[in-house]
Amino acid sequence: MTGPVVLDLPFCGRWRTEMSPARRVPSHGTTLYGTSHAIDFVAVDEHGRSAPRSWRSAIATEAPEGFVGFGAELLAPVAGTVLLVHDGEPDHEARRSPFALLGYALTQASRARRGHAALAGNHVVLEIAPGGPVVVLAHLRRGSPRVAVGDRVRPGDVLGECGSSGNSTEPHVHLQVSDTTDWERARGVPLAFRLPGGPRVPEEGEVVTGRPAPGQ
Repeated sequence: MTGPVVLDLPFCGRWRTEMSPARRVPSHGTTLYGTSHAIDFVAVDEHGRSAPRSWRSAIATEAPEGFVGFGAELLAPVAGTVLLVHDGEPDHEARRSPFALLGYALTQASRARRGHAALAGNHVVLEIAPGGPVVVLAHLRRGSPRVAVGDRVRPGDVLGECGSSGNSTEPHVHLQVSDTTDWERARGVPLAFRLPGGPRVPEEGEVVTGRPAPGQ
């Protein structure tokens, strides 16, 4: 394969780009589980906030239900076949407080040792073509996947809802393209998104807008 895999944005509305491979590769600081070019998106309101600030956001954990993205529909970014669906992982409380984040960081190594599912949480894997590459959408809300293995999907089809399962400090969607689902040897594949001006990788902190929500 030459060039990046070009995708549609997998959501409606406004989302802030985090952990972008436009800033660095590997984007998440590791190539483990084919994540070298992975990217995260956090839904935000018109003020650029993922959730209102309160005393809890300063010193404690927060309920995921209070975040803009929690429960937002996640869409297929490309045509393909559903190869894997993993569900049943809990949605964690959000941690924006430095105090809460410190405790979470101390458990990072133990999550990594439990393997791919412990990090990805609830997720859907789409196979773009027989033998790969594959697209992973991770951290889905528990109970939200709306597809089954073997389903054919088109761009824009609903796959599930944004959650905070797996290795997640607040509700967001993690998206990556990898060459295989043999996660121990998977390699990341470069990606790009159809954005105004042509396909590219959004910059770290850039707010991108997906397709209009139904009724808009």
